[in-house]
Amino acid sequence: MKILLTNDDGYDAPNIKALYKQLSKSHDVWLIAPKKNCSGMSAAISFLKQTEITKVDDQIYSVDGSPADCTYFGLLSIVDFEFDMVVSGINHGANIGNDVIYSGTVGAAVGGRKLKYPPVAISVASYDSENIDFIVNKSIEIIETVTTLPKDFLGKVINVNFPDLPEEYCKGEKVTALAQRGIPSKPIEVCSNKNTKTYRYNLSGEPIKEGHITDAEAVRDGYISISVLDYTLDQKILRDNLKEYINE
Repeated sequence: MKILLTNDDGYDAPNIKALYKQLSKSHDVWLIAPKKNCSGMSAAISFLKQTEITKVDDQIYSVDGSPADCTYFGLLSIVDFEFDMVVSGINHGANIGNDVIYSGTVGAAVGGRKLKYPPVAISVASYDSENIDFIVNKSIEIIETVTTLPKDFLGKVINVNFPDLPEEYCKGEKVTALAQRGIPSKPIEVCSNKNTKTYRYNLSGEPIKEGHITDAEAVRDGYISISVLDYTLDQKILRDNLKEYINE
């Protein structure tokens, strides 16, 4: 299988390098990832600037742009063949709940929705994973399982989140819904003067308890969370209901 491997942490981040090394043993993998950390960039593209792409090694490229740029140029410019799948990750830090809206990891995966297999975004709930060997091997198992999914999953994104646990303490896998979060914490004021204030983002809101298992709950309880994200961005039922209020 031909796989475009990307992320938002940068092409030389430890987790993507570990996944690239193992995944390349059984698949034709091309690592095409940002030149520097681009966390939180969602599916932003460098539409108004030229993008420099550097060949770092055989089948490894750094892109001076966003995670979504990596997928775009990887699929349509860097190689002369068609990839079967986009894999994004393994991200340093979880991408759960409403946070997937802002995730560069998920944003990079979205561009691979029209390929032979659904794209997979993978994250671990740690910024310095202590169990990366297990997480890499399990990620490959999940990636290969995704290739067996029926056609109903084409056009969707599979979002995977790991707890940072050794294999013997990981409780298994759970299919989950996205956690809904409460109100985010207020921005942190870093400094100010008479006319200008400088802020930085604070923590996301706490996950809200729901009647079904969410990705946040699964990871907290020691399970690997697997969610399906739908980016069709259309709701026929709501469109039909809206017609009752709009004069066409």
